[in-house]
Amino acid sequence: MRIALLFALMAVTTGPALAQDAHAVPGEEPVDPYVVSDANAGATPFEGQAMWAAFNEGEGVGRIVDQMLDLSAADPRTAGIFVATDMVRLRRTLREQFCYILNGGCRYTGRSMADAHDEIGLQPADFGALVEHLQTAMTAEGVPFRTQNRFLAKLAPMRPDTVTR
Repeated sequence: MRIALLFALMAVTTGPALAQDAHAVPGEEPVDPYVVSDANAGATPFEGQAMWAAFNEGEGVGRIVDQMLDLSAADPRTAGIFVATDMVRLRRTLREQFCYILNGGCRYTGRSMADAHDEIGLQPADFGALVEHLQTAMTAEGVPFRTQNRFLAKLAPMRPDTVTR
């Protein structure tokens, strides 16, 4: 009981840095403190559960994120982007972001799109290839084409915050 109280007090007194560390999974590299907010996800969630169901809920989103990142890391056009990337953290935060946007009941604990992509130097061609990999992963998961387009339309306004060169 005393240990639980001590951790609760630490969470209240240490602020946002502990809040994001609490969501880290084994193998994640530490990051500089930032304000944790669903607004950082870059889009508002869809209404209702239809989109979440179309993506096969949490397991489907996990498979989509994993396949998209595996394809991106293996593709010579985009592999260099991921060389110095904390893939454990990226997988977790992308799953959170997609779950949040699809209204799956998740909170997004990652950084804002501008902050997360600030030093990556993505170019328009990189962005296009990443979208291609996402589409391939969604198709493999059985997400209908029209539903894919609705999701991509939610992500598209993030392009100016992610493509920096």
